[in-house]
Amino acid sequence: VSFHSSSKGVVGECGLRSGYLDLLGFSKEVKKEVYKLASIKLCSNVPGQIAMGLMVNPPCVGDESYSKFKAEVDDIFNSLKRRSKKLQNTLNTLDGIHCNDIEGAMYAFPKIELPERFINKARQQGDSPETLYAIETLEQTGLVIVPGSGFGQAEGTYHFR
Repeated sequence: VSFHSSSKGVVGECGLRSGYLDLLGFSKEVKKEVYKLASIKLCSNVPGQIAMGLMVNPPCVGDESYSKFKAEVDDIFNSLKRRSKKLQNTLNTLDGIHCNDIEGAMYAFPKIELPERFINKARQQGDSPETLYAIETLEQTGLVIVPGSGFGQAEGTYHFR
C-alpha cells in the first residue's frame, strides 16, 4: 500500500488537496471495495486534481517544459535541504536537544533530555513527559511542537516534531 498527497512534496501547495492510494498485490475485489469507500468520502477540488495529474505524470526529458520543470524541482530540493540543515544545526546548539540529520522531509525529530523531576511532574499530572514539554513550550514561547510519542519513539526516550 502506498499513499501520496499533492499538498506535500515538490508540487506541495497549500489548498491543493488530492492524493492517491496504490494497492499492489491485492485482488480486484479488494481494490473495488477500497475504490468504492474512497469515492463516497473523497473528492478533491479541480486544482488539486490537476496538481495530482502533474505529480504522477511530470514533464519528461525531451518535453518542451522539461528544463524549466527540472530547474524548479532542483531549486525546491536545494532550498529544502538548506533549510533543514539550518534547522538541524540550530536545534543542536540548544542544551538538552540532539537532532540527527533530517532526511526526506522538513520534519525534524529531535531527542530531548528531560530532568527526572520534570518527568515525575508530568506523570503526576497524567501527561507524558514530552506532552508536558510541548505544552510548556507553547505556553512559554508560542512555539507549537508535537510530542514524539505519536511517531514511534523508542521506550524511555523523549522527542518532539
